Amino acid sequence: MAFPARDLLNNWDQQQSAYIAYREERYNATLEVLAMTYGEEFHVLDLACGPGSFSMRLLNRFPCVRVTAIDLDPLLLALAKEALSEYRDRIQFFSGDMATADCFRVITDKPQAVVSSTAIHWLLPEQQVALYRNIFNLLDEGGVFMNADHQRFDSRNPRQKMIAQLHDESTQKEAWRAGVQDWDTWFESVTCHPELAELIEARAAIFNDRPTPLPTTVEFQLAALRQAGFTETGTLWQFLDDYVVAGWK
Repeated sequence: MAFPARDLLNNWDQQQSAYIAYREERYNATLEVLAMTYGEEFHVLDLACGPGSFSMRLLNRFPCVRVTAIDLDPLLLALAKEALSEYRDRIQFFSGDMATADCFRVITDKPQAVVSSTAIHWLLPEQQVALYRNIFNLLDEGGVFMNADHQRFDSRNPRQKMIAQLHDESTQKEAWRAGVQDWDTWFESVTCHPELAELIEARAAIFNDRPTPLPTTVEFQLAALRQAGFTETGTLWQFLDDYVVAGWK
C-alpha cells in the first residue's frame, strides 16, 4: 500500500495526546515495569494495538522483544503493519475481536506480558470481565497484564470527577490552539487516501452499530481482575482518572 503510514501514526499520537494529557508518561511506566520484570528479551501481546503506538514503543525500547499485535479494526491494523514494517522480523499482526473467546486462538506461544492502551473501555463491563479471564488463561505463569486507560470517577468522588473533566477540557483546548488534529480531522485525513477506501468501509461495517459502554471505575477494574484469577492487582501509575492498572498471574 502506498500511503504515508508513519506520518498518519505520528499524527495519531499527537491527537491522542490531546485527549490523554500524560500519555507518554503512562507508556513509560509500563515499559519500566516490563524492563524491571523481564529484562530485555520477552514476548508481549499488544491487545487492540490500533495503528501501532504501543508496539512501536515496545520495539524501540527492547531490541530483543517479540510482539504479537491484535486488533479488530481493519484500517488501524493496516496502518500498523505498514508503519512498523521495518520491524517485521519481531512483530506479528492478527485480526481479532477481544470481545470474543476466539481472539487468542492464533497465539501458540504464551506471552510473558499483555498490554493495552485506551481500548478496553470500548467493551461492555461484562465483556471486560470475560476478557480478563481469557487474558489470565493466555498468560505464561507469573505473567503480567497492564492496561493504560481512563477509569472514570463516579458520584462518590464529585470533586475529583470535576477536576478530571476540567483538566481534560483544558488539555484539549490547548492542543487545538497549537494545531493538533482532533479525532474527526485525523480520520478525514485518512479518507484522502483512496487506497484505504475499502478498509474504511470495512471498519464502518464493524463498528457503526456497536453500543457505547458506560464508563467503569478503577475499583471495578481491580475487582474484575481478581475475579478473573489474577493473584495480585494494583495501580502502577495514575493522574486523576487516568491509570495503568495491572494484574499478575
